[in-house]
Amino acid sequence: MSNTESSTYEGFTADERAAMKEHAQEQKKAARRSKAADKAAEEARDVLAKIAEMQGSDRIMAERVHAVITASAPVLAPKLWYGMPAYALNGKIVCFFQSAAKFKSRYATLGFNDSAKLDEGTMWPAAFALTEVTPEVEARISELVKQAVS
Repeated sequence: MSNTESSTYEGFTADERAAMKEHAQEQKKAARRSKAADKAAEEARDVLAKIAEMQGSDRIMAERVHAVITASAPVLAPKLWYGMPAYALNGKIVCFFQSAAKFKSRYATLGFNDSAKLDEGTMWPAAFALTEVTPEVEARISELVKQAVS
């Protein structure tokens, strides 16, 4: 590999390092929790607290996304994942909401991990940009989440 400025690896950004630290704290906190029922309730409260910390449109969208996901796929358990609201099935993250402020991006993201059953042929979307959660967007999120856990 050539030693040019354009190929110089500069490491993780400060935001990425912060997300990894949040994930480590989440893992430690989860390990301290004992009973499964208590753990699930505490994880759900953690997600709601994280959403409440968000500002402006990020918080509004996260509240709507959370409501749609929990209503459409009650089998998904809310939990924090790298400091983001996420939803797991049997301990594996299926989908997550990434606020625009998280990595200072132009839009929020609804993302799906490989455990989501969204397969369509040989190529399909695994993340969606969100600028507003309208009734049409809510319907699409509901469809996607139902398909993801089917």
